[in-house]
Parts: sequence; C-alpha cells; structure tokens
Amino acid sequence: MPTQTSRASHNLPRFEDAEPLGPQDAEFTRDIKAVLEKHGNLDRFGLVLLHDHFSVDSDEVAVETNDPQARTLHVEVEKKGETKHARPSQWRFVADSEETPTAQSDSTPYEVLMLCLTLACEDR
Repeated sequence: MPTQTSRASHNLPRFEDAEPLGPQDAEFTRDIKAVLEKHGNLDRFGLVLLHDHFSVDSDEVAVETNDPQARTLHVEVEKKGETKHARPSQWRFVADSEETPTAQSDSTPYEVLMLCLTLACEDR
C-alpha cells in the first residue's frame, strides 16, 4: 500500500502560510472541473489546500479516523508498518522527477498524504 513520504511533509507550507483558493483561481478551477467531468470523477475527487501542521517522518503516516456519533474527525501519526485496515484518502501531485513507484511497480504522478482507517470511514 502506498504511504506518505517525508518529502510531502517537508515541502508543504504551514497552514497559516498556505494561500487558499480565490477569485484568481477561477480559470484553474473550471479547468480541473472539466477534467473531472470528462473522466466521470466529479463526485469522486475535489480540491484540498495542501498544508502542514507538524512534521511526519519518513517511517510514519497520518491516519484519519472519525466518530460518527460525535461528528468529529481525528488525525494521528502512526508508524507505517503498524497501520492496519487503512487506505489512502488524500494525495498530492508530484513533479515528473519526483514520481514514486506504487504497489503495481509503475510510476504515478502522485503520492499519498493521508490514510483513512477503513473501519471508521465505512462505519457511517
């Protein structure tokens, strides 16, 4: 299973410094929407503001869980080898020179930023 790399954590701006979407991004967002529609993924993928709150070491991964009754989300850092029942839920694009191999042994233009604990995500 692909997991987060240290490169992802160290290259992202702090939340306070990350520039959110604004009017200057209208053409960009229309283009992204058109590509998602073309491939039937408009209800599958969206946009997130890439940012960092804390460092994640290369042997660690951020894992999201939720409490449907309390309507809360929780993110914890776990050791990659100790994470169970999780699947990727957030990715980021990487430059061609930074492409990372996946489990299928091919190169992809993205890397995983976050895993979601499958049981918690499906327990809604």
